[in-house]
Amino acid sequence: MGETAVQTLPYGSWPSPIDAALAAAHDGKPEFVGFVGDEVWWTEPRPAEGGRRTLVRRSAGSTEESVLPAPWNVRSRVIEYGGRPWAGAVQGGAALVVFVNFADQRLYLLRPGGEPRPLTPVSPVGGGLRWADPQVLAERGEVWCVLEEFTGDGPTDVRRVLAAVPLDGSAAEDRGAVRELTDDRHRFVTGARLSPDGRRAVWLAWDHPRMPWDGTELMMAEVTGDGTFGEPRTCAGGPEESIPQAEWAADGSLLYVSDRSGWWNLYRADLQGGSRPLCPRQEEFGGPLWKLGQRWFAPLDSGLIAVVHGRGAAVLGILDPETGEVVDAAGPWSEFDATLAAHGERVVAVGAGPHSSYEVVELNTRTGHARVIGAAHKDAVDPAYHPEPRIRTFTGPGGRDVHAHVYAPRNPGCRASDGELPPYVVWAHGGPTSRAPLVLDLEIAYFTSRGIGVAEVNYGGSTGHGREYRNRLREQWGVVDVEDCAAVALALAEEGTADRARLAVRGGSAGGWTSAASLATTDVYACGTIIYPILDLTGWGTGETHDFESQYLESLVGPLAEVPERYAERSPAERADRITAPFLLLQGLDDVICPPVQCERFLARLKGRQVPHAYLTFEGEGHGFRRAETMVRALEAELSLYAQVFDLDPAGIPTLELGT
Repeated sequence: MGETAVQTLPYGSWPSPIDAALAAAHDGKPEFVGFVGDEVWWTEPRPAEGGRRTLVRRSAGSTEESVLPAPWNVRSRVIEYGGRPWAGAVQGGAALVVFVNFADQRLYLLRPGGEPRPLTPVSPVGGGLRWADPQVLAERGEVWCVLEEFTGDGPTDVRRVLAAVPLDGSAAEDRGAVRELTDDRHRFVTGARLSPDGRRAVWLAWDHPRMPWDGTELMMAEVTGDGTFGEPRTCAGGPEESIPQAEWAADGSLLYVSDRSGWWNLYRADLQGGSRPLCPRQEEFGGPLWKLGQRWFAPLDSGLIAVVHGRGAAVLGILDPETGEVVDAAGPWSEFDATLAAHGERVVAVGAGPHSSYEVVELNTRTGHARVIGAAHKDAVDPAYHPEPRIRTFTGPGGRDVHAHVYAPRNPGCRASDGELPPYVVWAHGGPTSRAPLVLDLEIAYFTSRGIGVAEVNYGGSTGHGREYRNRLREQWGVVDVEDCAAVALALAEEGTADRARLAVRGGSAGGWTSAASLATTDVYACGTIIYPILDLTGWGTGETHDFESQYLESLVGPLAEVPERYAERSPAERADRITAPFLLLQGLDDVICPPVQCERFLARLKGRQVPHAYLTFEGEGHGFRRAETMVRALEAELSLYAQVFDLDPAGIPTLELGT
């Protein structure tokens, strides 16, 4: 058989089998894996079902089934980013599962085969009562959780405590039947972990203006026979030490991750109040705690510890705490998410790679064999259309390293004319204390398969490279992130990889800020896509966002009381008169983290300036688009922007109307 002829077509006009609907259908990932007896359960996205998340179980017979039909949506709103929304146990030989339903934020009890029944009441005050990071203690007849309770109508009128909810349903209409385990001396807490002997509990706590990656405290309390907590004490952590996870080992010792060395490493606490590192390396064995109940390690009954670790990308390994050696799981996965569960010799995790999306992976620690057991990746198209990442380190201002993943245009049926250079889009990730993972993303493939390159920049401030790299963004947000993205874009142009005249920038949330700030302060980009962004620091820092991030800017920009002019100077809303490049602005109307008022204020400042742009809003969408139809509209609009600005001809894409 002869090979299919390769067409010579301009970059950006290559025909691709990856349309926006295909990319949207593969958006999201399984999360929050756990065992219920011998069964593995997890949550999974359903973009085509209103963007809900369902609960999936994998039975002993190896069948996967969604446990809850639409419209049940298993997702917590605690700290708005949520956290672990479910937990399970076996009672009397049958599964017992509790979960948070997104619409009313009540905690429900589910026995498979039965209907969910509420365990917690609804509160009419502010954002109501919310729950996260549950632990089912069936022998006590309770589920222990984080309770977030609004005390008024404002986003910061809120308290958070550890609470015990009775499993018998007696608190379903009675707030008084919820037993508070701690007081609200700390603004933020994670779920409690009970020691194997039931006599001690540990949890994490922190307070404004710190974020959990700045500094947290590891709290411990004695637990009495009737389940009440004694006076809590701090056993590790502080304002400049981030502890994102703590767990009890089977032998009753306490394990936790701390970045006191400059890297998130694993420690074992001793009875004298000291601790020792189990595997001291310049690598991360933890990450930024954006969701309560994220897990980067899981102790095994044998004394071994399952760990997610690495520099940049994070892989799954088994740590022997006696020798400090780590043996990594073999397989195609280059990236594992911050969710782990262990049961006997089995470890369950969520892994992905450059040619596979996130799947549920089980590792047998006795045999070393890893296999996919859920949400298995299936190639939606020929993998020849998948983007091929190059992991690169560029040089930023002052000679500093800037890490990036570069995805060149790739399509087996097309090439460009000799001498033509491709357009490139720089992707700025959200957070900003986060990073771009090294995984197959069909949104990237949507562009690269059409002949548009993508460069994901893990700018200074990103995670995965130690605390010093993370701290580069302190008081420098809108400066270092913008400079690092520009350095990558210009380096790609200077080396002949990208067309200097056809560079774009795009990002969502904090990445939307970086995109807008880049258009306002540099002349690097011909256009940009700005997705549910922060645009006005002063407004965002004085009550326009939710409680969790309400003082994030104190470290990212500086204390508002001391440097108010910096908040104004750096805000794209204040610098709108400097923007001349066309842009697309995308916003969910239900977003309480980056509310639409930010976009409206920005656009009002641009009025009459004759800058071509489009503003698309989406009802029913919050922070992060979850509905298939939204994602399709957004992707096609973005491609149309690039087509118009870069003079490309992609087939079959509705034209985005750009107004001024």
